[in-house]
Amino acid sequence: MTKRMGYRDWRWQALWWHYFLLLWITIDGQTRYSIPEELERGSLVGNLAKDLGLGLSDIFDRKLHVASEAGKQYFSVDAGKGELVVNDRIDREALCAQSASCVLPLQVVIENPLQLHRIEVEIRDINDNAPSFLKSDHVIEIAESTVVGARFPLEMAEDPDVGNNGLRTYTLSKDDCFTLKIKEIENGRKIPELVLNKSLDREKKAIHNLILTAMDGGNPVKTGTSKITITVLDFNDNVPSFENSFYKIAIKENSANGSFVIATKATDTDEGPNGEIEYSLGVHTPPSVLALFHIDPVTGDIYLKQQLNYETQTSYRIDISAKDKGLPKMEGRCSVQVDVLDVNDNAPEIVLTSKSTSVPEDSRSGTVVALLSVRDLDSGNNGKVTLQLPKGSPFTLKPSFSNNYALVTSGPLDRERFSEYNVEITATDSGSPPLSSSKIVPVSVTDVNDNPPVFTQPSYNVYLKENGVPGSILFSVSASDLDFGENAKISYSILDSKVQDVSVSSYVYINSDNAPGPLRASR
Repeated sequence: MTKRMGYRDWRWQALWWHYFLLLWITIDGQTRYSIPEELERGSLVGNLAKDLGLGLSDIFDRKLHVASEAGKQYFSVDAGKGELVVNDRIDREALCAQSASCVLPLQVVIENPLQLHRIEVEIRDINDNAPSFLKSDHVIEIAESTVVGARFPLEMAEDPDVGNNGLRTYTLSKDDCFTLKIKEIENGRKIPELVLNKSLDREKKAIHNLILTAMDGGNPVKTGTSKITITVLDFNDNVPSFENSFYKIAIKENSANGSFVIATKATDTDEGPNGEIEYSLGVHTPPSVLALFHIDPVTGDIYLKQQLNYETQTSYRIDISAKDKGLPKMEGRCSVQVDVLDVNDNAPEIVLTSKSTSVPEDSRSGTVVALLSVRDLDSGNNGKVTLQLPKGSPFTLKPSFSNNYALVTSGPLDRERFSEYNVEITATDSGSPPLSSSKIVPVSVTDVNDNPPVFTQPSYNVYLKENGVPGSILFSVSASDLDFGENAKISYSILDSKVQDVSVSSYVYINSDNAPGPLRASR
């Protein structure tokens, strides 16, 4: 007869598994590493196991893995050393453009028990880009009657690097008539301006050839150059003048291609060709603005060439030029600021940061099942997300930090009723109209021995003939158990009792492993 596990034994075993699954810790303290961009694959970032207080065996035993919030997996864990290493080429400019700070947030998920760590990797800039001009040659026409001190904006250079490695200053080749001044505008951007230092004389010198050099602050310094050709012309004495030197407009990001943005207007008091105005975008307009906006050269009206995206850029500054058709041409300038208004065009996204786990059916409320996070690329109310579970679900969501949540049990489970759940989590933003998405999290419920075997009848009446042959089958009984696996295996035995002071087992016996159990004569 098989020995059965006592009530005390299986009760303690169930409690052990219960506390094992309850042991979920969220570490609020963050680990931060700092590395330069463009490191080779396999380069060391930091000793992750040591910094998180883990042994090397924990890497395998607890199934440690790293999840990137940026989407692409730039890092991996060297399981043999416990080190966080570079998994792919990192181009800081592609990731963060010219942002002063470039930080990649990572989530380190450790299972058995579940544990979540948030770490950050700062990507430092290296001087891997030289300043460059959109045009290698720049032609400027200047009337010989132009007064000393007049300024002419030159094309700005672009340098994707940041900080000391970014664009620092400009220099100009020597010329008796011209000097260089640097004008600083918003966000620390610097515009080189050509200053007329001495009156021009076309009859003495009609062409001035200059070299404009842009330099960054790296070590060693990197440079880019643009050739400036000054053509001295006879004068046109009135400059086109805009009604406003600064315009400001707001436009929704989902405005269609070709949409009207704003009208600019300039006037010139000259007559004939000297008073006819042609509008264009300024010479130092960056390619990103040129790709998005178009100005009508006759009316000065500005239109969209492509749809805007608030998540890419929230504001644009456009420099407008109005030139007349005189000889020489005179130029007036103004600036337009276009602010992009956010619309709810991105649905929230639910990301599982750990695999769902199995839970025993006797788990207490609050047992962690899975870890997840939610994100929405929109801003303001359009980016505020709420999560919802189906009504009547024995699960709930427990907020952690930075839009991270734990899916936990909220009520009793019964494997005999439901052995598996497909928990649908719905994320909805607060936009108008709201957008939503959903995620299915499968959860398996494991069996515990919480159901006793039950006979098909509470009692049996058996009629026998005397002098039966030993070993012959007298009767068969049958029982069933709602549990699963080992918990549902049944063994049979006869309770000890006596007939006329003789043990019943001396008359009959039952095969403990047979199902149904046959009752046999023993003598």
